[in-house]
Amino acid sequence: MHNTLRLIIEKIEMVEEIVEEQGSITTALEDEKLSKPAILMHLIAIAEQFQRLQDKMEYDILSKFDKDDIRGAFAVRNFIAHDYEGINTALIENVIRSYLPKIKRVITAEQ
Repeated sequence: MHNTLRLIIEKIEMVEEIVEEQGSITTALEDEKLSKPAILMHLIAIAEQFQRLQDKMEYDILSKFDKDDIRGAFAVRNFIAHDYEGINTALIENVIRSYLPKIKRVITAEQ
């Protein structure tokens, strides 16, 4: 597996572990001290890995993903980086519930 894809999977699994430890996505995002900041950093890291693939022009890998998912990863990263206190937790919850599993399925299907 491509190293960048491996890192994306690791970050997704870390988010999954945090959610599991907290009992739910909502509970994890309510924990302002540890869980929420950790989840947000993992989401930023996922977007940065997609950016690396784009910077290295690894279009063969990127073509396996829905373009909206990649744009969404960048948008979430920018949203977190530029308006941390105004983060819409419902949006982040949707990312965790819908987009991360989809990205994980695409990557694991390529193994």
